Formats: sequence, C-alpha cells, structure tokens
Amino acid sequence: MAKEKETKSKFNEGVTRLNRIKPATNVIFNIFFLVLALVCFLPIVFIFIISITNNDVIRREGYQIFVTAETFSADAYKYLWSQRQTILHALWVSVYVTAIGTVLGVTLTALMGYVLSRREYKLNGFMAIVVFIPMIFGGGMAASYMVNTQILMLRDTMWILILPLAVSSFNVTIARTFFRTTVPDEVIESAKIDGASQLTIFSRIVLPISKPVLATIGLFLAFGYWNDWFQAQLYINKDSLRSLQAMLNAMQNNLDYLTKNPTALLSTASDLKKNMPQESVRMAIAFVVAVPIACIYPFFQKYFISGLTVGAVKG
Repeated sequence: MAKEKETKSKFNEGVTRLNRIKPATNVIFNIFFLVLALVCFLPIVFIFIISITNNDVIRREGYQIFVTAETFSADAYKYLWSQRQTILHALWVSVYVTAIGTVLGVTLTALMGYVLSRREYKLNGFMAIVVFIPMIFGGGMAASYMVNTQILMLRDTMWILILPLAVSSFNVTIARTFFRTTVPDEVIESAKIDGASQLTIFSRIVLPISKPVLATIGLFLAFGYWNDWFQAQLYINKDSLRSLQAMLNAMQNNLDYLTKNPTALLSTASDLKKNMPQESVRMAIAFVVAVPIACIYPFFQKYFISGLTVGAVKG
C-alpha cells in the first residue's frame, strides 16, 4: 500500500514538472495572447473612431487614427437618432430573433444530443450518421430555398430568420460528446430503477450539470443569429422584418436604403441623402451592432471555456 502511494506521488510530481511553464516561456505566451487580444479589439476601436470623425475630413483625408477637436463630429450618431424609428425597429427584430432562436436552438440541440449520447438507443448508429452527413455534404442553396419557400411557406415571416439556423450538426456533436463523457451512466440507471422517466431524468438530473455545454451552444447560436444577414437577403422583402445586420448590409450595398425609409423631418429623400454622413454612419451602425453581443460574452466565458474543454479532452 505504501509503495503504491509512493508510486502515485512520484507520478503526480512528474506530471506537475512536465506541465510547469518556465518564466521566460510564460512571458512569451502572455505577449503573444496580448497581441491577439489587441488584434481582435483594435478594429472595434477603429470603427468607433471613424464613426465620430467628420465625414468631410474622411472624404478629404481618408480614415483617421486619432480624433482631434477639429475632426470630431457626432453627426453620425445624431443621424442615427433622427432615424431612431427605423433603427430601433431593426434592433428589436435582431433581439427578438436572437432570443427566440437561441432558446429554441439550445432546447432542440440538447434534446437531440442527449438522445444520441444514450448507447441503449436502438437507432443510435443510424441517427448519428444522419446528423454527421450534413457536416460534410449540403443540399445546396437552391434545394433549401425551394423547401423554405414552396413547401414550408416561410418567406417573409419571422420564422425564416429562426428555423434554418436553430440546429446544426456541429452543435449536436458537441452536446452528444458532453453528455456521453460527463453524465455518468450509473446515475441514469439509478434514476430508472427509481421509476423516473427519460424526460424527468433529462430535466432534473442531466440539465443541472450541463450548464457548460448549454452556455457554449447558446453563445454559438447567439453569435450566429445576431450576425446573420444572409437569411434576410434571401427570404425577406418586407422592411418591417429586416434585422439590424440586414439593414447594415443593405446600407453597405446601397446607400439609398435609409433614404427610402425617411423618418427625419426633412423635405425630400434627396435632402435626407444630402445630409447623411455616409461613411461615419456606416461605422456607427457597425459599432452599434458589435457592442451589445460583445458585452454578453464575459458573463458566459467561464461556462464557454469549460464546455469546450470537456468536449475536447474527453471526446
């Protein structure tokens, strides 16, 4: 017994020694990750700087790295405020689609992942193949367009922005791996002996210990829904169903988009276009789009990292 403890102690010491990082290596890693963080953060700062730069200065001298008293202008945000009815409605569409889509997607993904994680499920092998195939092959845009518009009749409805992105094979695979490697089979069997149904086991035993994977999938879905503009590009013709991202994309492709939806008290659409600070408005809307979803991530970071780590190490 004493020899076994000594062997285990030496093994743990060896593992600790191998995992120990030298101070110089630690400094290099810190610098490397600091540079990566700056690479991700600086574009947001740069977009904000452009959004508060005078549009005439941008036209005359190009983008500015620093803002001075002479180049500063809040015209872009004043313009967005004058268009608040259109902007706020588009923001509401984005928030609504993101919230409903994330909840629905997490629910469906967790249910499917749990079913596939149970080895006693008779159709486990067949369903695993069905889930895996879409990760490699897709039906194509034409096929999905015909199904969504001619069969499901989802064109120009809010559901066309939600349902196509709700479930993905990648997220189902993450959930399946997590449930299979983290939820002990003994706990499931014990609950079955006590007479618990599968729904009771899933809701009262599995879900409470699955916060990491739920947060991970939830973040993936929230980012996907919030940044999506392609579904609206394909299926939405009504301006009342355009999300903030679809509006930004429309502005990038056609600066006349907002002039067709004037809410400011200007005489004509041509006056509205003339008074619109085009470049800075683009950046202001991009900043408004990026900041809300970026603020959500820190609250889920712990669960997000834990979920990815468990799936990667034990999968």
